[in-house]
Amino acid sequence: MTRLLLLLKTDGPQATAALATTLGITGEAARQQLSRMAGDGLVESVSEEATGRGRPRQLWHLTPAGHARFPDGHAALTTALLSSVVAHLGADALDRVIAAREAEVLARYRAGLADAPDLAGRVHRLTALRTAEGYMADCWREADGSWTLVENHCPICAAATACAGFCRSELETFRAALGARVERTDHIPQGARRCAYRIVEEG
Repeated sequence: MTRLLLLLKTDGPQATAALATTLGITGEAARQQLSRMAGDGLVESVSEEATGRGRPRQLWHLTPAGHARFPDGHAALTTALLSSVVAHLGADALDRVIAAREAEVLARYRAGLADAPDLAGRVHRLTALRTAEGYMADCWREADGSWTLVENHCPICAAATACAGFCRSELETFRAALGARVERTDHIPQGARRCAYRIVEEG
């Protein structure tokens, strides 16, 4: 069941047959697992319009409760602390905290990427660093030469949702660490299932 949840987290909505094939189990076994998880409120099915003739496909995806099965960085406490900082010290104090965190993270990333020979090496190193931090990151090169970095999980989602400054800071950190143009194309706090970035070499 854990492997099935992980597949839906990393690969997005999928049909029962596709999940069964990836897991190396029968379609019936996959249906039984999905039925149990649906009963627990972890997954639900949605209909996708068929291309051409045929019935709509049923795709399974994680519910908010399913996403919550992955580490959330102590969401409730984080949100409460952020609210307290703003209430008692003001928004400027929170901005200073975010700026200090950005400087620390950037220094760590630059150290980790220091001996990478090119942008490809830096992207792969950053992907490994983000995965180690719990972001379930992956990257690949596109046909036009740009890079895509995706993060299938956000361990600080509660903080990022409560304060957009964390996401702005993260984007600036990526740009500085990679020495490249970086654009966010998908954003979990805005309803996407993952965060994704398009990375293009400067010049």
